[in-house]
Amino acid sequence: MVRAEALLVGDPARGPLFVVLSPLPPFAFGARMPSWSTVSRALTAMALLPSLAIAAPKSESAKASPVTSRPSKQYTIEQFMETTSVYGASFSPDEKRVLFTSNATGVDNAFSVPVAGGKPTQLTRSTTDANIAVSYFPQDARILVTRDQGGNELTHLYVRTPDGKEQDLTPGDKHRATFHGWSHDRSAFYVLSNEREGRFMDLYRYDTKVYTRTLLYENDGGYDVGAVSPDEKWLSMDKRRTTSDSDVHLYRFATKELKHVTPHEAAASWKTATFDPASSALYMLTNDGSEFTRVVRYVLASGKVEEVEKADWDVTFTSFSRSGAWRVTGINEHGRTVIRVHDVKTGKLLALPRFPEGTITDVVFARSEKRMAFYLEGDRSPSNLYVYDFGTRKAARLTDTLSPAVDAKDLVESEVVRFKSFDGLEIPGILFRPQQATADNKLPALVWAQGGPGDQTYRGYNGFIQYLVNHGNVVLGVNNRGSSGYGKTYFAADDQKHGREPLRDCVEAKKYLASLPYVDGSRIGIIGASFGGYAVLSALAFHPDAFDVGVDVFGPSDLVSLLKDIPPHREAARAALYKEVGNPETQEEMLRAVSPLFHAKNIRKPLLVIQGANDPRVRKSQSDAIVEAVQKNQGTVEYIVLPDAGHGFGSKKNEAETSTRIRAFLDRYLKKSQAMN
Repeated sequence: MVRAEALLVGDPARGPLFVVLSPLPPFAFGARMPSWSTVSRALTAMALLPSLAIAAPKSESAKASPVTSRPSKQYTIEQFMETTSVYGASFSPDEKRVLFTSNATGVDNAFSVPVAGGKPTQLTRSTTDANIAVSYFPQDARILVTRDQGGNELTHLYVRTPDGKEQDLTPGDKHRATFHGWSHDRSAFYVLSNEREGRFMDLYRYDTKVYTRTLLYENDGGYDVGAVSPDEKWLSMDKRRTTSDSDVHLYRFATKELKHVTPHEAAASWKTATFDPASSALYMLTNDGSEFTRVVRYVLASGKVEEVEKADWDVTFTSFSRSGAWRVTGINEHGRTVIRVHDVKTGKLLALPRFPEGTITDVVFARSEKRMAFYLEGDRSPSNLYVYDFGTRKAARLTDTLSPAVDAKDLVESEVVRFKSFDGLEIPGILFRPQQATADNKLPALVWAQGGPGDQTYRGYNGFIQYLVNHGNVVLGVNNRGSSGYGKTYFAADDQKHGREPLRDCVEAKKYLASLPYVDGSRIGIIGASFGGYAVLSALAFHPDAFDVGVDVFGPSDLVSLLKDIPPHREAARAALYKEVGNPETQEEMLRAVSPLFHAKNIRKPLLVIQGANDPRVRKSQSDAIVEAVQKNQGTVEYIVLPDAGHGFGSKKNEAETSTRIRAFLDRYLKKSQAMN
């Protein structure tokens, strides 16, 4: 799985060739946005049993400095933008190289790097559309790559040969196709495509040699296609009723029989995790009968459901290495995932080195199980690609992504905080405090509204937040009710309440910020991307005196049209989203009541709106309408349209321009200053 993201974010690429340890957020309108990725995707962290320490550069392993009034050096956006975003990993068949994606050229492209270390080799050379590295072929140096056109999310799957020739394996101009993993015998790979019917993603099997394909499952039921068993006899499929209530079905290829294997009375979440390598059991994640998600397995021979693993937080994933020697589990502990590595034969946890403190994402086991690749990320250091050798117990860092112009000591560590909301409910958040913030030097602040609905603010490196903090802004990422990661009761607490209770949590976050001795309570704004942008618009429309400014990035203003315009390839999620937010056919009055567009006359505070011209999730008409309405009422509004972007920036150029404009806006209306850099 090169990119493990949820509804309206991305599709998992499953397969036993590699194991990726990344949680799936339960629901999201947000997209992968370079350097703002924590807005919209889940970040994972690994806490491993202590052993041998891995050496790391000072900028990566430095401990958090105590907050002082030291004059932290301030950096320009150009200096911050020299930082590189890297993600995804796949070992070459001989395990001498690792394939990954990097935006070092300004746009995402595929690169490979020697496992022993050395300069990465650029494999694709796009200067416009992002090229996402998927995987090496199991037996040779061919690679798979995906890309769309200008952010329209109609991704296609391409094969690239070592001589640089490319072939579109999923040709056409009106459909979407995504990689879905390798067959266990490596003779084929799976692809999801909605070319037959725009609303449904069908499952195909492609031959690795000549690319002939076979339709394995015609998905007229609107399922989320899960995993193919290693013996290719079974297919798991998830069915959402609501964002909190879902089931798993099993399809038997030989008999074409579809069986519901997770019957339950009370609302509960059931979803596919993986099959075991022996194809004897389907592992699933569920919170049926419990507050937090745990691991269970469905034994194929008997139909018995057995308990496997649980924790005091949500288990976000579990998966096996290729032979089944190891099973790995991720547990989301307040925006950072603790990893358990199980020795399946002995039932004991595997003792691995204590890596430098931070987040570990995209863990990939090599086919031989002798080494693994992963990304290490801290609050003050962006992700870097590592390879760990189990035999030598040594790890090598293969990338150096932090801008050479930026000293990590000038950046800040996040802090987990909690505060009481209007009704006494405790709300968690992630706080970033500038080093120069003191009671004698009170600074302006921003509430960072998370996306979704139902995503989470995570810990880890966020270059844009660090940029804002570096220039004297306190930032609080609020995990309002409805956020994932804090149990099913908390997650369901926002159902049919958007624009009301969850929004009031954001208002209470503002009050919490104002209570901090180093925050100037008269200068607090709100910023958010995707559904967080909706929160921004709602805050200004429904609580017009709460915040001093608002920054809406890719956010919807009209829930009625938003819900009617769900992209066809997301049809499987429509019913669940209607039950989470509202049904535009039967609840239009309610949705209009909580849509900022229809209350724009109340927006009196300065507003900045940012929109991708090609956004298929939140259409440009959403932003056009709110900007026009605010202008009509003589409000202060600035509007940025990115002509070559979708639901995300798409390039460093767009990200830099947007970041500069946001900071200029905040300086003008929040700091009451013309300072810019």
